Amino acid sequence: MKIYKPTTPSRRGMTGIDFSQLSNKKPEKRLLKYIKRNVGRSSASGRITVRHKGGGVKKLYRVIEFAQTRLNEPAKVIALEYDPNRTGFIALIQYNDLQKQYIIAPQGLKVGDEILFSEKANLSVGNRMKLKNIPVGTSVYNIELNPGQGGKMVRSAGSLAQVLAQEHGYTNLKMPSTEIRKVLDECYATIGAVSNPENRFYRVGKAGKSRLKGRRPHVRGTAMNPVDHPHGGGEGRQPIGLKHPKTPWGKPALGVKTRNNRKWTTKMIIQRRKK
Repeated sequence: MKIYKPTTPSRRGMTGIDFSQLSNKKPEKRLLKYIKRNVGRSSASGRITVRHKGGGVKKLYRVIEFAQTRLNEPAKVIALEYDPNRTGFIALIQYNDLQKQYIIAPQGLKVGDEILFSEKANLSVGNRMKLKNIPVGTSVYNIELNPGQGGKMVRSAGSLAQVLAQEHGYTNLKMPSTEIRKVLDECYATIGAVSNPENRFYRVGKAGKSRLKGRRPHVRGTAMNPVDHPHGGGEGRQPIGLKHPKTPWGKPALGVKTRNNRKWTTKMIIQRRKK
């Protein structure tokens, strides 16, 4: 983590990510892709459908291998890189036939390390295998929800899930949110935790940096008029004047359950997350 000297008001309290551990190389050209950004606007009408989005610096998408297309073939880590599209770092791996892929880099992975995607592999950081072959107490990330679908869960910086039990064709996992849920033990997961755990201490420091990330200014509801927001109105600075906070469209906000109870995956949840 980089801590800056308070040379300006915006620098005071600002922190940055330390990139010194990453490789000094340009991204792999064949693994870059341009994705058109609608930045909060409807593709049909072009009208703003999601507020406070827009702008942002140009960036190319890195094609990440979330699944396991090449089983039982060892690969060597040749670079650790920054990805502008995610909070964790990514690793460039190369197989014996010189084919290259990007994967989400785990903590502790170094250039020159060898990793393996296999149904059963050694319990070392970066190796990917089926949940049924992973011992209880192991930390995993980039977990599949359905076999062969590719990793969908636990992919952000510093996150990890813990294997709690193996029973009746399912693996019980403790998620980063403290929720305990069942996942089919035929699904694949990667050993370790996602890199860049210091991301949680990152402080933007100034509004201009947020604009570069594509975030436009957000106006407080209490600063609006009653016609514009449920929290608006009143002479001078006023509290919200309601029992509970609401969105501009009158729906309850903050601390309200938003999950649809009719989802079929509800039966996979053993214990809901703790508040």
